[in-house]
Amino acid sequence: MSETLPLLLVQMGHPPADIRTAVGEQPDWFKTALGDVGPIKVVCPFEGERLPAAGTFSGAVISGSWAMVTDHEEWSERTANWLREIIDAGVPVLGVCYGHQLMAYALGGKVDYHPQGSEVGQIAVSLNDAARHDPLLEGLPTSFDTFLSHEQSVLTLPSCAVVLAASSHDPHQIIRYSSTALSVQFHPEFSAPVMNKIITSRSERVAMKGKDRDALLAAVSDTPFSRAILQRFVASL
Repeated sequence: MSETLPLLLVQMGHPPADIRTAVGEQPDWFKTALGDVGPIKVVCPFEGERLPAAGTFSGAVISGSWAMVTDHEEWSERTANWLREIIDAGVPVLGVCYGHQLMAYALGGKVDYHPQGSEVGQIAVSLNDAARHDPLLEGLPTSFDTFLSHEQSVLTLPSCAVVLAASSHDPHQIIRYSSTALSVQFHPEFSAPVMNKIITSRSERVAMKGKDRDALLAAVSDTPFSRAILQRFVASL
């Protein structure tokens, strides 16, 4: 990571209060997953904070959210416009979950509720042939476990997109848009305690149709190869 410029973490909303109390929120999860990587600047556009200009940070990670891209909130649309600008400028960007969907939307794709419903828990994704020589993915197993919690998905790809991985539920788990811009539908920053709390919280707040909470919790262990993608991205800056 750059020794002079900070990593930018764009936080796209707060988690529900029960999750924040139990396991913290997005910056905590990313910092734990990354370890000591130098300065990290957190910007919260949903609180009206301005997104910084290209050249003032080494690269950007766009976090997940409990909002929906299709709500077209002002702060989300403003972030989408900013994403187009920094991606065009060649700034390294990694989108995660909501950030994944927002990047695809910003570049011309379509995001909406997945027709088969939500995808929650520890779930395997499979890399395709195009992923074999990707700098963030090369050397990873062809299939590895990830932590997922989402209702919306990238349904139609932008014209610049190359799909690199899929799950049985979602064919667009990893997307590359340019040599410096990539996004993942899963959460490389989640730990097992975070995933467990999110499963429990979701089951208490909304019905998880066709999903057994106890079975989901029992399946949670660790996702080191997923986390490695985040770590490789930051190490490349």
